[in-house]
Amino acid sequence: MLNILEINDFSAPELDIYARRTEAQLINKDNPEAGLFIAESPKVIGRALDAGYIPVSALVEKHQMKENEETRQILERFESTDVPIFTAEFEVLTKMTGFKLTRGMLCALKRQPLIDYQNMCEGKDRIVILENVMNPTNVGAIFRSAAALNMDAVFLTPGCSDPLYRRASRVSMGTVFQIPWTFIQDNNEMRCQREILWPRQAITELREMGYKTAALALTDDSVGIDNPELMQEEKLAIILGTEGEGLMDRTIEMCDYTVKIPMSHDVDSLNVAAASAVAFWQLGKKQK
Repeated sequence: MLNILEINDFSAPELDIYARRTEAQLINKDNPEAGLFIAESPKVIGRALDAGYIPVSALVEKHQMKENEETRQILERFESTDVPIFTAEFEVLTKMTGFKLTRGMLCALKRQPLIDYQNMCEGKDRIVILENVMNPTNVGAIFRSAAALNMDAVFLTPGCSDPLYRRASRVSMGTVFQIPWTFIQDNNEMRCQREILWPRQAITELREMGYKTAALALTDDSVGIDNPELMQEEKLAIILGTEGEGLMDRTIEMCDYTVKIPMSHDVDSLNVAAASAVAFWQLGKKQK
């Protein structure tokens, strides 16, 4: 039996997660063990549950509970649990959350501890590093391409948008729960110390682990993305930069390759999410 609770009091503290707390507040940096995130749509929620994330509660539109097969399948996974399933009509939920629910369902889940990026590198030949990619839509799209196109893990610098933000995980179609990822950070994630760890320390450590680093950037000494030597590298870290400005100069200077995507019609660049898909498609095909 489901623990269904009809919403009749917007001020109920159990609804703060959905109605009054920001995603940054849900992360709870002061107490990360209590950190939460919200997944949207049955597909994304299902992939989060498959990855072992523990649900705290769900918010479901009444109509979807009756009419949507995907929603019903997810709700079946909450049978005989104490997980509260809050429900109301579409208009009520839209008013409460401030946006229209994709497929009429949200789920709050507990965050999992992050793994050190050094340990996550073990057994992985093709990794992605995102440097200060701040748009959650781009982060989600990059994850989807990485999962589909033979990348083994994604690492993010602290300036990136969190992959578990609602929009990022939704755009990724839940692939943020299918490909390993973590932040490149230490236990002292102070802003003044970040550039010590990234890029200098992290790229040095990646080199010691046998990786060659490839910065996607337009410079005079860039090589084509189909460069034979690049394609044959056993272990490769593909590094993509922030929207607009691209990678930091010191990051490019430290990399083994600077790589460009040939373009026509005088187009000088691609959106970082589009560029990532091209790069992963080409460089995920390691040649022997």
